[in-house]
Amino acid sequence: MTLRQSLRGRVGNGGWTLVELLMVLAIVGILSSLTMLKMQDMIERARVAKAIGDIEAIQLELAGFEAGDDSLPSSLAGIGRAAYLDPWGRPYVYVKFDLSKGIAGQARKDRFLVPLNSTYDLYSMGKDGQSQSPLTAKASLDDVIRANDGGFIGLAAHY
Repeated sequence: MTLRQSLRGRVGNGGWTLVELLMVLAIVGILSSLTMLKMQDMIERARVAKAIGDIEAIQLELAGFEAGDDSLPSSLAGIGRAAYLDPWGRPYVYVKFDLSKGIAGQARKDRFLVPLNSTYDLYSMGKDGQSQSPLTAKASLDDVIRANDGGFIGLAAHY
């Protein structure tokens, strides 16, 4: 028996065992799933940031109507934004209040059921595409809203 043959018997043939390969695959799988979760979270944050920017831009366009003699348009088509979609592929929701009837029935409301805005609501229904009037409803938590007449624009869950 040569030295080489005796070392090969002790050390093995230098290949990977099935258990070692499975352990490596498990570690790679765990790391990739953690990376995917983090990446999906970052994509969702980017969508929210885009919706906030879009709502700010639409709000500026509507402010031109409020400042002048013109009244607010009845829909976003009045400012050329009828086909404008939020980052989740749905149109932004714009509700102009009929001030002669009061705004209580038409407006989005905070946790105390107080209307968020005085002249119009503008929001995206968020990731789930569902919304309800009070912000405390589960369907409304992911909405990107305009509140305090433009003083707050962001996720309803943060309001």
